[in-house]
Parts: sequence; C-alpha cells; structure tokens
Amino acid sequence: LKRRTSQNVVWGGAAGCMPVMIGWSAVTGTIQWPALVMFLIIFFWTPPHTWALAMRYKEDYKAAGVPMLPVVATERQVTRQILIYTWATVLATLALVLATGWLYAVVAVLAGAWFLVMAHQLYSGVKKGRPVKPLRLFLQSNNYLAVVFCALAVDSALALPQLF
Repeated sequence: LKRRTSQNVVWGGAAGCMPVMIGWSAVTGTIQWPALVMFLIIFFWTPPHTWALAMRYKEDYKAAGVPMLPVVATERQVTRQILIYTWATVLATLALVLATGWLYAVVAVLAGAWFLVMAHQLYSGVKKGRPVKPLRLFLQSNNYLAVVFCALAVDSALALPQLF
C-alpha cells in the first residue's frame, strides 16, 4: 500500500495497533472493549503523527515515488486531515475514562487539549498562509502517546489491591 495510495499510513497503521490487542489477550485471555479502544487510539494517532513528518520531508517522499498525502494533496487538505484524526484520537482516548480512575482522566483531558491545540495551530498557520513547523506536531505527538499510555499504566497500577 505504501506506494499505491496516499492513505497508506491509515491502512498500514492497523498493523502497528496489533501489539495492544495481542498484549491484552495474552494477559487476560480475552478481547474486551478497552483493548479495542486502545487499538483505535493508536490507529487514529498514526496519520497525524506520520503526515506531520511527511509534510516536513515531502520532497524526499516525492523523489522516492511514495504518494504520501502531503505529496498528493495541498497543505490545507493535509492539515485538515491531521485535525480530523487528532480529534478522533483524543475522543478515543477520552473513551477509556469509563474504565479508569481519576489520574488517567485528568491526564487524558490535559494531554488531549494540548494535542488538539498543536494540531489546530498547524492547521491555522497553513490556512493563514504562514510558515509552519509540522515537525513540532510530529515530535509532540510522540509525547502525547507516551504520556497517555504511561498514565494508563500508572492508573491501572494504583487500582491494584494493596499487598501489604
């Protein structure tokens, strides 16, 4: 798919989501809705993360003949897609609040707001014809995912019964 469609990261991204499903099923012996939501978080997160990087290295992808979205679409179209997928990521992240405690809820809301601000700034800059730094969103998207999943792990650990 990488060389055939500009949606390559969307469909190829599903493979990157599988470790969550495999890990959940290995530990619990089942597939439950929180595992599916974690799958969706990574699935929706992958396009804005990858397209921000591809915006920065657009000419390299073009020279290599890889039809990444930034190669075949306008910056405005790309940043609109980034914004849509960022909203989907944050909404999926917030869905896990139903299965977690207060720590995860607070982190998910704050990190989600921050990620959305970053994506909106990128879109707004392109829309207004200003120079933008998409690599900033790429780097911050890494932080977002790490913070959310660390909060999920810590929140889960806090919910374990006390051993002593």
